[in-house]
Amino acid sequence: MSDAKASRETDGGESTFTVIVAALANLGIAVAKAVAGLISGSSAMLSEAAHSVADTVTEVMLLTALKRSEKPADEDHPLGYGPERYIWAMLASIATFVGGAVFSIYDGVHTLVAGEELGDPLISYIVLAVAFLLEGYSLRTGVKQVRREASRLRVPDTYYLRHTPDTAVKAVVMEDSAALIGLLLAAGGLLGGQLSGSGVWDGIASCLIGLLLVYVAWVLGRSNAQLLIGRPLPPAVRSGVREELLSVPHIVEVLELTTLIQGPDEILIAAKIDFRDMATAAEVEWACEEAEAQLRERFPSVRRVYLDPTPGWAQRLRRGGS
Repeated sequence: MSDAKASRETDGGESTFTVIVAALANLGIAVAKAVAGLISGSSAMLSEAAHSVADTVTEVMLLTALKRSEKPADEDHPLGYGPERYIWAMLASIATFVGGAVFSIYDGVHTLVAGEELGDPLISYIVLAVAFLLEGYSLRTGVKQVRREASRLRVPDTYYLRHTPDTAVKAVVMEDSAALIGLLLAAGGLLGGQLSGSGVWDGIASCLIGLLLVYVAWVLGRSNAQLLIGRPLPPAVRSGVREELLSVPHIVEVLELTTLIQGPDEILIAAKIDFRDMATAAEVEWACEEAEAQLRERFPSVRRVYLDPTPGWAQRLRRGGS
């Protein structure tokens, strides 16, 4: 097994583990929050329960995405199934919006308009404390993966999180971060209601949780949309690709370079190349093989390289003037 293939399988397994941890944590938390919300009568707790249910559904969809995208290329899909993960991830972001944000905002507005009877908040505080620990553990798992990958690519953690095509780990980190903030908002709503005797604070907390989920759904949805449409490699990486191509003997100029991210570990590179005029057919073939080997060595995620021998601008001008 090649190092690149081993790296892809390790990264895929790590992402799967990260998502499974998040899914199990959210499933247990959702049940506990729902029970606590019904007992205490807190709309913020019920909103947090909806939040955890939406996160659980999201993680199930992300697991589906991870498995579906691992299918090998075949005759009907010669470039593989990598982009399918972004379709499922897009559906997951919609689930976050519909299942969590809409319910939370509706419940918060309903509480502000109609009011609510406050029950004993003790069980809610206990559930929030346990949920904070579980969400924190899940977030820690995702952050460790982000740091490991960012270190491997030699980029800052925040840059990797913003630009990574691994939408599974990005979704887990963002949703768990939002969950921790949501737990603090729910606790604030409970405390405000307990001190003031009014359900207004709880309703405000529920609306804020809903707005937080709208933001998370929007960021994840936009990221997946860009990858579905077709996102190129970052400028710095494209410069590195050009540099690597120009270092190959017999390659004179890179006339046109196209890069496409097809998955977290699937990059397609296509280029129009001006070869040395006196290069033989055998030398051109060797140069193409050498270029692909060098690109794969420097960028292990490169899966497909297509080089098109093309006359340079000087040749075209000479031919046009003759």
